[in-house]
Amino acid sequence: MSLNMQPAADGQQFSERRQPPRSDTAARAVHRRDFCRGMLGAALTVASSSHAWSAEESRRWSYVLASCMYGTLPLNDILPEVRKIAARHIDIWPRVHGNQREQIEAMGHEAFRRMLEKHDVRVGIFTRYDLGPFRIDDELAVASEYGARLIVVGSSGPRGLRGEPLREAVRDFVRRLEPQCRLAEKHGITIGIENHGNALIESPDSIRWLADFSRGRPLAVALAPYHLPQDASALANLIRELGDRLGHFYAWQHGMGCHKKLPKQQELLQMPGRGPLDFTPLLAALKRIGYAGFVEIFMHPVPRGIPILETAAEVTAEINRARTYLDGLKV
Repeated sequence: MSLNMQPAADGQQFSERRQPPRSDTAARAVHRRDFCRGMLGAALTVASSSHAWSAEESRRWSYVLASCMYGTLPLNDILPEVRKIAARHIDIWPRVHGNQREQIEAMGHEAFRRMLEKHDVRVGIFTRYDLGPFRIDDELAVASEYGARLIVVGSSGPRGLRGEPLREAVRDFVRRLEPQCRLAEKHGITIGIENHGNALIESPDSIRWLADFSRGRPLAVALAPYHLPQDASALANLIRELGDRLGHFYAWQHGMGCHKKLPKQQELLQMPGRGPLDFTPLLAALKRIGYAGFVEIFMHPVPRGIPILETAAEVTAEINRARTYLDGLKV
């Protein structure tokens, strides 16, 4: 299926459509805590970074650190690493990829808040593939309390569809998410749907239709290049087409995959600057659409739940190597 195919533009016929996408100002008004503190925005791509970069640093992306990159290491060991990768935000993952979400419940929310304050870190994302898209009501409230911008989940629905049946399935998926979208809007949170292999939202066309049907809702694409054809030009075109429907970007390539145990150097080919994918066109496309959301340097280890490298220091060094590559690209 070609990445250059366009979905039918029938978004205005969607009977449940609400108001057009909110402006940056309106989005911040919804999330009064962000408005008062001036830290976080709730809009999809106009949410401003909370980094206090100097003028020479202003070209940097708004990086977020995935807790699962450190396996099941304690949050007290992971949080000090956030600022070391030029980030202020963490993405909290549950089992099986990590267990930091479970750690929060075990220690208690007040203890976690104190830990965040100690390390001057904020929660940017709660990733909850374990809950699925229709069981996130309680987690939206938790995310709001921490001032998070996103909850990232997978899609739900039939698989292996193409053409009109796929389009209708994506439309139905968005309709069924209406209660969660209303609640997300109330809390000032965006629901990010990752494109994932063997899922409803998998192909470029399904991603485009999700973007089209989600307009006017706090619902966006969490784009994972790993799960798409590794054609940099086509991926860049897709980013430009998504525009303000792009709510999250994983700096993650396929490399040699993440389902079979491989020598570590081959496993690491998922990381930016190691595998063959040239991220230059992708970042240029992000820049062109004015993307201001999070960039998450990412990979999966085999098996899940272990750190990508043996120690926290090694994991951070590898993320910084990838960040140096991304920051050095001429876009």
